[in-house]
Amino acid sequence: MLMTREQIEARELATLAPFAEKAAHSRGRIVPEAEHPWRTAFQRDRDRCVHTSAFRALEYKTQVFVNLTGDYYRTRLTHSIEVSLVARTIARTLNANEDLTEVLAIAHDIGHPPFGHQGEYKLDEMMQQYGAGRFDHNDHNLRILEKLEDRYANFRGLNLTYEVREGLNKHHRPRLIIDGNPVEAYQISIEGQIADLADDITYNAHDLDDGLHSGLVTWDSLQKVELARTVAERIGVSLPRRGSGDEMLRYQVVRQVIDVQVESLMACSSERLDRHNPQSPDAVRMCEEKLIAFDDGMKRQHLELKDFLMEHMYTSPEVLRMAANARTVITDLFSAFMRDPNLLPPHQQQRIADGDENDNGGVARIVCDYIAGMTDRAALKEHQRLTGKALNYDDIVARML
Repeated sequence: MLMTREQIEARELATLAPFAEKAAHSRGRIVPEAEHPWRTAFQRDRDRCVHTSAFRALEYKTQVFVNLTGDYYRTRLTHSIEVSLVARTIARTLNANEDLTEVLAIAHDIGHPPFGHQGEYKLDEMMQQYGAGRFDHNDHNLRILEKLEDRYANFRGLNLTYEVREGLNKHHRPRLIIDGNPVEAYQISIEGQIADLADDITYNAHDLDDGLHSGLVTWDSLQKVELARTVAERIGVSLPRRGSGDEMLRYQVVRQVIDVQVESLMACSSERLDRHNPQSPDAVRMCEEKLIAFDDGMKRQHLELKDFLMEHMYTSPEVLRMAANARTVITDLFSAFMRDPNLLPPHQQQRIADGDENDNGGVARIVCDYIAGMTDRAALKEHQRLTGKALNYDDIVARML
C-alpha cells in the first residue's frame, strides 16, 4: 500500500514530541506551491538541496586537507553526509523531526568556498578590500539556496520552507508573532540545534581520524586529551606511547569519540527538555537556554579536543602551507577578475550586464559568488590558466603518506 503525504504527516502529528516541527504545520514557502502526493515539505527540501550543483561540488572541497592531498581524507561532502547520520540518530532518539534535521545537516556546508575556512577568510578579506560587504559561509548557504541555484521557472532559488531557512540562518534569531506582536526568539528549532551540535561532534571526531591517519596527530600527543583517555578506558585499551598504532585502534577510538559525545548530549538534552517541557516548536524558540547541549563535563572535554586539534593539526606546518597556497589562489583569482571582468565565464558576465548585484556588492559580489562556487581543483586550474603559476601539493603529500 502506498503511503501518501497526508498519511506521513498524520503519523508525525501522532508520534513526534510536542516540541518537534511537523511538516503539516510548516509556515510554508515564500512562493506557494502545490504539495507533493508522497513527500512532505521537509523531504522535498532535502531532495532539492541534494540535487544542487553546490552540494555535488562539496565532493571536491577541502575539509582540512586540500582535496588533491589524498583520496581517503574527508571532504565537505563526506563530512556533510556523516553529520546527517549523527543528527538523524539524535533526532530519532529525542523524537524530533528526522526529515527536517537531515536537510539542515545535509545543507549546512553548501556555502563553503574552496580551501575550507582559509578560503572563507580570504574571500571575506577581499570583499572588504573592495568595499563590497562581507563573506560568510553561513550567509552564503542561504544565498545559494535562495538565489544562485536558479532551477525553477516561477521563482529564484529553491523556495525552501521557512523552517529550513531558519535552521540554516545561524546569525539571526527567529522572529515570532505572539498575541499579535512581533517577538525576537532566543533559539532556533530543536532540529536546528541538533544539526548544529551534530556538526561539532562529527567535525572533531573525523578531523581527529584524518589527523591520526596523516601522522600530524600522534598517539603520544593524544595521551593528554581527557576525552581520548575516557574512550580508551571505555573500550579497554591503552593508547600507544610510541608508534602510530594500528588502523583498528584508530577506528575504535574515533567511533567511540562520537558515541560518548552523542550519549552525553542526549542525556543532557533529555533532562533539559523534561525540565522546560516545551509544548510547541515556538516554546523551544522562547527558551533562554539551548535545549540541545552537552553537560558541563562533556562540554569541557569537547572544547579540549577542539583546542588540541587546533594546536596539533590545524596549525601544523603542512596545513599552514596549504593555507598559504589557498590564500594566494583566492587573492590572485579575485584580483584578476576585478581587473578584467571579461575573464569571467559568460553567465557571470551576463549577471554584470543585467545589474544583478548593484545593491549588494556590485561586480565584487559576482566575482565572490563565482570563486566561492569553485572546487579546490577548479580554483587551482583556473589560477594556473590566469597566472601561469602551478601550485602543487606533492611535497606535502609525500610527508603525510
